[in-house]
Amino acid sequence: MSKTAFIAIVGRPNVGKSTLLNSILGEKVAIVSSKPQTTRNRITGIYTSGEIQFVFLDTPGFQKPRTKLGEYMLAASGSSIGNSDAVILIADVNYPLGEIEKNILDRVKNSGLPCILVLNKTDMSNPEEIAIRIKEYDDYYKFDAVIPASASKGQGISDLLNECKNFLVESEWFFPDDIITDQPERNIVAETIREKILRTLSDEIPHGTAVSVEEFIDEGDIIKVRADIYCEKASHKGIIIGKNGATLKRIGTYAREDLERFFGVKIYLNLWIKIKEKWRDNTVNLNNLGYNLKELQ
Repeated sequence: MSKTAFIAIVGRPNVGKSTLLNSILGEKVAIVSSKPQTTRNRITGIYTSGEIQFVFLDTPGFQKPRTKLGEYMLAASGSSIGNSDAVILIADVNYPLGEIEKNILDRVKNSGLPCILVLNKTDMSNPEEIAIRIKEYDDYYKFDAVIPASASKGQGISDLLNECKNFLVESEWFFPDDIITDQPERNIVAETIREKILRTLSDEIPHGTAVSVEEFIDEGDIIKVRADIYCEKASHKGIIIGKNGATLKRIGTYAREDLERFFGVKIYLNLWIKIKEKWRDNTVNLNNLGYNLKELQ
């Protein structure tokens, strides 16, 4: 009998949610960066083994929204809890329990869902600190399991999957057994480009950028892509392009290399820079870029 479970991965920004999802799947389906608020949409990762199928929902980091985009991201995280059978709260073991984690746990408690705590980045901690953090969280909330882990090194993943089996119910699978994400190909391309922007540029500019794939032409042995990169200021456009186009070329090269590994064919990537002032606070622009708050309500 086939079994399945939908499990939301939640936490504050930059604690390793996307890294955890990628490590579970053994394949990169969610972009990662050292900068907070990398994930903007809910990302679905599908893990199938034998008779079981887990559908993991990677979510934007919980924090107080400062823009309409921030409101969308918070709603995406909240709706993921409501649409799941269980929750994984991932936290950085090197930092104490904070108000953000307490707010998340209060939501989970109100939902009545089971919850696993993953204390991430144990490779940068020590046994004493880990023990302190476990007690701190245990005093606030009674978890179904607590798992020390290092998502970047794959440590604790098998223990986590074993605990998640407790949430499985007999059900037909929702996805074929040969896919690991339900993201459209255009979304994968756009997010890969945005990841390279995050990694290449300074702290402030990347958060004011968005990517829209305008053309995706699959010719079998080559995929031709034209994508627009939106930024909020004319000065940012010049920085993204760089001297003699060097920065934009580097972004394109990094993105093309990742996309060729993912799709297994040659990628022709044509990038254009466009300016949309204050797009993060413009409902029409957000909807056009795929951040539609009404769809989450």
